[in-house]
Amino acid sequence: MTPDAEDPEITIEAPDARLIGAALIRREAALAPDKPGVYRMLGHDGEVLYVGKAKSLKKRVLQYAQGRFHTQRIARMVALTHEMVLLRTDTEGEALLLEARLIKALKPRYNVLLRDDKMFAEILVRKDHEAAQITKHRGAHTIPGDYYGPFASTSAVNHTLDTLQKAFLLRTCTDSVYASRTRPCMLHQIKRCSAPCTGVISLADYSDLARQAHDFLKGKSRSVIDRLSKEMMQASDEMDFERAAHLRDRVRALNHVSLSSSVDLREEEADVFAVFNEGGAACVQVVFYRAGQNWGDRAYFPRVDQEDDAGSILDAFLGQFYQDRQVPRLILVSHDLHEADLMMEALSLKAERKVQVLRPQRGDKCEVVQHALNNARAALGRRLAESSAQSKLLQGVCEAFGLDAPPMRIEVYDNSHLGGTHAVGGMVVAGPEGFLKGQYRKFTIRDLDTRPGDDYAMMAEVFRRRFMRLIKEKDLPEGEKNFGRPDLVLVDGGQGQLDAVLAVMSELGLEDIPIVGVAKGPDRDAGMERFFMPGRLPFMMEPKSPVLYYLQRLRDEAHRYAIGANRQKRDAAITKNPLDEIEGIGPRKKRALLAAFGSGREVGRATVDELMKIEGISAALAQKIHDFFHGG
Repeated sequence: MTPDAEDPEITIEAPDARLIGAALIRREAALAPDKPGVYRMLGHDGEVLYVGKAKSLKKRVLQYAQGRFHTQRIARMVALTHEMVLLRTDTEGEALLLEARLIKALKPRYNVLLRDDKMFAEILVRKDHEAAQITKHRGAHTIPGDYYGPFASTSAVNHTLDTLQKAFLLRTCTDSVYASRTRPCMLHQIKRCSAPCTGVISLADYSDLARQAHDFLKGKSRSVIDRLSKEMMQASDEMDFERAAHLRDRVRALNHVSLSSSVDLREEEADVFAVFNEGGAACVQVVFYRAGQNWGDRAYFPRVDQEDDAGSILDAFLGQFYQDRQVPRLILVSHDLHEADLMMEALSLKAERKVQVLRPQRGDKCEVVQHALNNARAALGRRLAESSAQSKLLQGVCEAFGLDAPPMRIEVYDNSHLGGTHAVGGMVVAGPEGFLKGQYRKFTIRDLDTRPGDDYAMMAEVFRRRFMRLIKEKDLPEGEKNFGRPDLVLVDGGQGQLDAVLAVMSELGLEDIPIVGVAKGPDRDAGMERFFMPGRLPFMMEPKSPVLYYLQRLRDEAHRYAIGANRQKRDAAITKNPLDEIEGIGPRKKRALLAAFGSGREVGRATVDELMKIEGISAALAQKIHDFFHGG
């Protein structure tokens, strides 16, 4: 995007500060440029109320001042406007992309807002190693390699990875494991890896396997299967039955995936979007098709207004959805977009190639969209039913703990360690929509004064770090905050844990946040929990109370999350090799040292003279290795 170089952002303030709403907008429209761009409407405290794009900023802004054809929602928004910020762009397509980016960052109150967003999992074939590694990936594309996706679920990624291992025998091990192997691992024995680490396959032949995997994931599955079938027949004709059987197994694995899609999109790369809205709520079902295969689907529940129709929801949703994702060549939608040509222009601009947005009327594509629409309708029904039940539970929590209102944000804390090692704290978040997993946080215990296994001190450290962040972010705009303010805090533990965190909250001046300790019953029996609150005697709830079951679920989720974080730290420590930390030791020297001594610990016990006997280890490097292990 290339906004005008000279003063592209214009903040127009009324000379009379008392002007707000339509009067303010009318004055600003007279000064707005007749060019494409994006506008922001701000409230009295700087809150971003709305972000919109326009082919002509002057004409679009003026429409808000006319007072005609406004829905009640837009009328409220206009009345609350105290300031406008305009940003010019070269084209309307660039304005659409900028609008979507700002909506996602600022989360304006009156925009259709994509929620429950997360980075989808992908498959990565790395290119920064002599033997390409295939692995599951989530996040930014910072590692050199080919990325394939998105996959809507972890299970879809794992299923595809399993097939690719059977069909192409690509390694999944880390570089450190690859470098330390002296003989093929179990994956080679069960025909899931071609063992490039020990030279069982040449690097040239291994690269050919990686190319075949690339072709398959890019939709050329038929040509890959045909090629392997010819090699299988040739091996059979040459009486090489073992190789023929191996190729047969690979062909079977690929055929299984190729035929698993219930609807044939003729190997097109496509995303499907179906929206169903009812009663001021909406569900957008997204389905991913890549290489002729269904790579999974996911339901989104964007924030919408009762007056939004399906077309406007899709208009807003698509722009935000593709902000940080690759755009496929074909997008299928369940309803006509209000600005379909503009959407295609903007997405083509982002993808740097032609992108089609179609609403199919018949055939396989129409069947795919209809299936997604049925799923969206069912998902929204389940969502509304769950929301009703969730509201009753939150009302019950409010009554049980004497809160002023049902809590919209509940934070639950637990710690985990193993004999005092790898200590970590976990925070899970829940609200009217269930668990908000994108807002979970892990806290590595860092305070050196904390005795190993001191649960009180660990909990106090977690609270101090979490709520100091809340204080620092207090004056930031809503869209820039990483942590919200909780309406209720649950702590896994009894009076001791509660006293520890209350002292921290008093120190930070946050005594007004309700905090409850949840202690397990005798013999850790579920249903016998005791609850601790400041100013109240410990109490219990009815053993079969739905509210008690709900609180148990919250506590158990925090426990699961903290234990998982602790296990990740332990696993990372187990697989870490001390040789990786020594400068000057690459994969080959590391492999030579491990082959000679057996393990990193034995390398540490070796003398300088013994280290110098290893090929490639100079006297200076041998001394550096020895000093590393002996504190030199």
